[in-house]
Amino acid sequence: MTRPTVLFVCVHNAGRSQIAAGYLQHLAGDRIDVRSAGSAPKDAINPVAIAVMAEEGIDIANEQPKVLTVDAVRESDAVITMGCGDACPIFPGKRYEDWELDDPAGQDVDTVRRIRDEIKGRVEALIASLA
Repeated sequence: MTRPTVLFVCVHNAGRSQIAAGYLQHLAGDRIDVRSAGSAPKDAINPVAIAVMAEEGIDIANEQPKVLTVDAVRESDAVITMGCGDACPIFPGKRYEDWELDDPAGQDVDTVRRIRDEIKGRVEALIASLA
């Protein structure tokens, strides 16, 4: 059986999608291929996102925001969007979910922790649905 591939997409690929990818990689290990991208990626990961994930024992500090490509979507089994709007291409036969989450950009650490915790719950449910 081939491993499913999950692509997390947000605008900047610097917060929500990186947190989600970090959790999925941490919780699912090598059972799921994990990717993330942004429709307008920033130059670096949000430092508050790095800090709140470090609190969970997950290091996303060495990740780099990546631009969303048509190939990345085509090669994924599930595409989870987080506020990227119409920038995400749609292919038949793919599983799409849109997670409405606050953007951690410019938020204080307590707000980003709340967003992180909400993402963790959604990632756990995603893993269960892919098993």
